Amino acid sequence: MPTSPTNRAGPLITVGEDRRSPTAKARRGGRPSRTDALRLGERILEVATELFLAEGYGSTTIEAVAGRAGISKRTFYHRFNDKAALFAAVVHRIIEQLRPPPEVPLIEGATLHDVLRRLAGLILRAALSPRALALHRLVTAESGRFPKLVRLVHAESATQEAKALIGNLLARELRDPRLSAEVRAFAAEQFLVMVVAQPQRRAMGLGAPLTPAEFDAWTENVVALFLNGCRGWSAASSRKK
Repeated sequence: MPTSPTNRAGPLITVGEDRRSPTAKARRGGRPSRTDALRLGERILEVATELFLAEGYGSTTIEAVAGRAGISKRTFYHRFNDKAALFAAVVHRIIEQLRPPPEVPLIEGATLHDVLRRLAGLILRAALSPRALALHRLVTAESGRFPKLVRLVHAESATQEAKALIGNLLARELRDPRLSAEVRAFAAEQFLVMVVAQPQRRAMGLGAPLTPAEFDAWTENVVALFLNGCRGWSAASSRKK
């Protein structure tokens, strides 16, 4: 006669019962772990970054992002409200990746000239990185159809942070009461334009890209001209009084 199930060694296991631990069951049917969720988020953003920079904002669809990332649209919408929200997250991620690591000091040098030259080098390297150039091309190409993209990128960029840093340096080192907050903000903005604009244009095809030697000479000349301009403005303002 067949042996009764209740007389077999070990617990009774019914057909189809999951013999895995409760933790394994939760991983299969429950919410993903924090590590898995972060990994999935990074995959979505990396796929979206590649598509936005290669295809443009208008041509990139949520379906394409979801398909390449291997997720459902439902999973996508669980994380992002729409394509604009996804693009904002992509821009934020690119900007964060362009920032120097936390252990790299932004303000370092014996003189204001040295500090600004180091800062100019950090800013210019970030601006000339492949993803920064690709993002600049994207915004330039799509700004007519999607004007909000320009404002979004500007809001996410480190421009305001850099302007505040440069303005504070000028106030601390030049110690001229005529350098009001408004004047310092204007000067800082001009410094950023002097550092980035022409090398970025050349890197995008309007001339030959900077060579390493030209890079060093560029930052040196920009800082020298900038400081001479600030000191000249201060002297001119003094003479007017």
